Amino acid sequence: MVTPFVVSITLALILFAGLVVDGGYLLAARREAIDEAEGAARAAAQALSVPGLRSGMVTIDPAQAQAAVDRYLGPTGHTGRAEASGDTVTVTVSFAQPMSILGAAGVTSRTVTGRGTAHTVRGIETAGGP
Repeated sequence: MVTPFVVSITLALILFAGLVVDGGYLLAARREAIDEAEGAARAAAQALSVPGLRSGMVTIDPAQAQAAVDRYLGPTGHTGRAEASGDTVTVTVSFAQPMSILGAAGVTSRTVTGRGTAHTVRGIETAGGP
C-alpha cells in the first residue's frame, strides 16, 4: 500500500526537479537572448544614415538597423526590435522557452528577453594610425 505521505513526497521531489532543470534552461535561454541582442546591436550599429554621414554627424538609420537585426537573427529563428537614437541602437530579443518537466504541471513555456546596446564609433581620420 502506498501511503499519502509517499505520494506527496514523490510529487514534491518531481516538482523540485522540474524547478531545477527548467530553471537552469530558463537561465541559459536568457543568456542566449542577451548574447543575441548584443550581437544584433553591433550589427545594427553599422547601419549608418547617409545624410548624416554627408553632414559629418554619425547617426543610425532606424530602418536599416532593423533590417540588420532581422538578418542577424534570421538563422536563430528569433525576432528582435531595434530602437535607434542618434549614434546608439538598442536591440531587444524575446522568445518562448519551453518547459520540459514543469510542462506536465501546466507551465508550458516562459518568455525570455535580452537587451543589448551598441554605439557607433568614428574611425581613424589620419594616415598615421592611433
